[in-house]
Amino acid sequence: MVLRFAESLQLSLRACNALLVAAGFAPSYPERPLSDPELTAARRAIDVLLKGHEPYPAFAVDRHWTLIASNGGFHPFLKDIGFSRFTTPINVLSFTLHPHGLGPRLANHAQWRSHVLSKVRHQFELSRDPVLGALWEELRGYPAPPAAPGVSDEEGPFRGFAIPFQLRTQEGVLSFFTTTTLFGTPLEVTLSELSLECFYPADDSTAKALHRARPKQTQGQQPDAE
Repeated sequence: MVLRFAESLQLSLRACNALLVAAGFAPSYPERPLSDPELTAARRAIDVLLKGHEPYPAFAVDRHWTLIASNGGFHPFLKDIGFSRFTTPINVLSFTLHPHGLGPRLANHAQWRSHVLSKVRHQFELSRDPVLGALWEELRGYPAPPAAPGVSDEEGPFRGFAIPFQLRTQEGVLSFFTTTTLFGTPLEVTLSELSLECFYPADDSTAKALHRARPKQTQGQQPDAE
């Protein structure tokens, strides 16, 4: 009955376990680290998806937006970033908006910041996870970089069907749209909270820049683990 109630409320597996414990039962869904041998097949699937998405960027994150794995698709364009300023594992949203991360390089900073804050706030309101609440407060406290002369979020290089992720690089402004991939029928907490964020070029110039960088990032390399 407890599980039926949880299903009707569309609770996460983590919340289902908490509800079961509150009702006096043992948790029903296991939670293991991704390195656990029981999750080997799932980890292989993640690596296949990340590798198969090259040369386009892709990474896997947990429920708090902590980086779990990456195919390194952005690496050729971030060589001058001071990664030592950031604790590991990296929180990808914090890195994206941080003034020492990608914040000053986002061509549509205000638009992307609004999208990120709205997403994290919605996740926090649904879960009441204090880590997400703290992340939202942290992100909204980052200062906005000065706008580039003659460029606004409404007049950027991409006017399309989705909110773009636009990154200034030595190759020019790279424009992407994104998709999110989830495990379809998870019965394990870690997998139920893991998502793959895949970036696709929104224009020909971005696609060409990614393909030019491909030999530098793929020879003899595997997806980057946490």
